[in-house]
Amino acid sequence: MSALQQSPPIQLIQAQIMTQDPTQPQVEAALVGGGRVLAAGALVDLQAMAPKAERLDHRDLILTPGLCDAHTHLVTYGFTLSQVQLRGVSSVQEVQRRVAERAATTPPGEWIQGDGFLLSEMGLSRYPTAAELDEVSPHHPVALYSRDHHMRWVNSRALELAGIHADTPDPPGGQVVRPPQADGLGSLLENATALVNRVIPQAGDAAYLQAARVASEDLRARGFVSTHTMAFEAPQAARALQALEREEALPLRIWACVPHTELDAIERLGLAGQRGGGLFQLGGVKFFADGALGSRTAWMHAPGFADGSGTGIALDSPEVILEGGRRALALGLVPVTHAIGDRANTEVLNVYDQLRPLADHAGVRLRIEHAQHLRDEDLPRFSGLVASLQPTHMPADAALIRELMPHREALSFASRSLMQRGAILAFGSDAPVMPPSAQDNFAASVTRQGDSGGQIAPAEALTPEEVLWAHTRGPAIAAGWEDEGVIRPGSRAAFTLWDRLGGESTALVL
Repeated sequence: MSALQQSPPIQLIQAQIMTQDPTQPQVEAALVGGGRVLAAGALVDLQAMAPKAERLDHRDLILTPGLCDAHTHLVTYGFTLSQVQLRGVSSVQEVQRRVAERAATTPPGEWIQGDGFLLSEMGLSRYPTAAELDEVSPHHPVALYSRDHHMRWVNSRALELAGIHADTPDPPGGQVVRPPQADGLGSLLENATALVNRVIPQAGDAAYLQAARVASEDLRARGFVSTHTMAFEAPQAARALQALEREEALPLRIWACVPHTELDAIERLGLAGQRGGGLFQLGGVKFFADGALGSRTAWMHAPGFADGSGTGIALDSPEVILEGGRRALALGLVPVTHAIGDRANTEVLNVYDQLRPLADHAGVRLRIEHAQHLRDEDLPRFSGLVASLQPTHMPADAALIRELMPHREALSFASRSLMQRGAILAFGSDAPVMPPSAQDNFAASVTRQGDSGGQIAPAEALTPEEVLWAHTRGPAIAAGWEDEGVIRPGSRAAFTLWDRLGGESTALVL
C-alpha cells in the first residue's frame, strides 16, 4: 500500500473494533481524518499507510460504530431533567412527599410539573385524584405526567385554570376520568391532557435552547453519537436543535420527526426531505395509532385487557394515517406511527400495505414505533419495515403484561421474531419515558427479566451483538444514513468505546 499524504490531523485508532461491516466484521485498527473513516484493517497495514498519524491506543477496549438512541423526545427530555422526578415511586404518599418538597421552594401560583410514575408501581387499581395532590399543594397548579406521557395527574387548581369540571365533555381521542374509574376528577388520558397543557405557560426560546443543550449533552455523555427525535413536542423544540447546529454546539446527529398536523406548514415552507450534510435532518412525519399500556389506552383486539377495562383508545384513524402517509411520502418524508396494542399494529400494517409501493418509489422504509404487542399472523407483514422498539420498557411492564394481556405475552417486545421476519430493528429509550440507556436495552434484551421476577417471552432474547446492531446499524438504515452505524471507508468517524459490550460506554467523535 502507498503511504497517504499527511494532511493533519490523521489519527490511528487501535482497539478491538467491531465494524458492523460484513466484509470484515472485526479489525484491530481504523484510520480517520476530516471526520471520516479512511481505512480499517490490520494495524501494521494502516501504520504503513499513515506513518505519521497520531496514535490513539484503546487496545484494551472495544470500539464500535457510535450508538444511536432511535426514539427520544429530546428537548422534552431536557425539560424533565429539572422537573419533579417520579420514576420508581411506590405509593401516592411518595408522590405527595416529592410534590410537597417542590412546593416549599416554589412561589405560590407557579406550576409544578413532573413525570415518571406508574399506576402499577404505586399499587393502584384506580386512577388517582386531584384531591390527593391538593393535600400537599393547594396553592400551586400541579401537572404530573405518567411515565408513558399518555396520562396527566393534576390537582384542583390545575383543573380550575383549565376549566375542567364534572360536565366537561371528553375530547376526541381523550378521556377525562370520572367515577367509577376514580373517586373524583384529576386524571386525564391521551388528548384530554391538552385541556391542561394549553393553560400551562409556554417556555420561551431561551428555555427551549437550554433544554435542547442539556438533553443533547446528556445523551453524548452516555455514549450516544446520534438520536431520532419523535415529535410530540412544540415546534420550538426543533428550532432549538437547529439553533444549536448553527452555533456549532450540537453534539449529536439528529433525525427529526414532525407531527402529521404540521404537514401543511411543511409544504408551505418547503422544508420537506431536507437531507443535507448537517447534523440536523427533518426526516419523518409522526402519527399515533393508540395510547400506552400503563395508562390502559393501548388499542387492543377483543377481548381487550384481561381486567375488563376495555380495548384502549384509538387515536389517529387508519384513514388519517393513510392520507397523511401519502402526503409525507410525496414530500420525501417517512411515515412514522406509534402503535403499542395488537389492534393498533394490525391497523397500521393494513395502512402500510397500501403505502409500500409509494415508500419503495421514494426509497424510504415505513416505520412503526414500539410494535410492543403483536399477533403471530401480523409478524410476516413487518418484512422490510423498521420496527423501532424500546426493550428498556419491558422490565417495568412485565407485571402489567401478565395482568392485562397474558394472551399476548409470548409476542410482547418480540425482537427475535421481528428480526427473523425481516424487520429492521432500531432500539431506543423513548426518553423521557425511560432514561436514554443503551445498557438497559442490552440487559432487557439479553435477559428478558421483569422487575417483579421471571422472564417475559424468553424465546425473544437477543445476543449482545444483535442488540449492538439494533443500536447502531439498524437506526442508520432507518434514517437513510449510509455513512453511519458502520466502520468502513467513508463512514462518519463517530464511535462508542466499551469496557465490555453492554457495559460502560463513552462516545468518541473525531
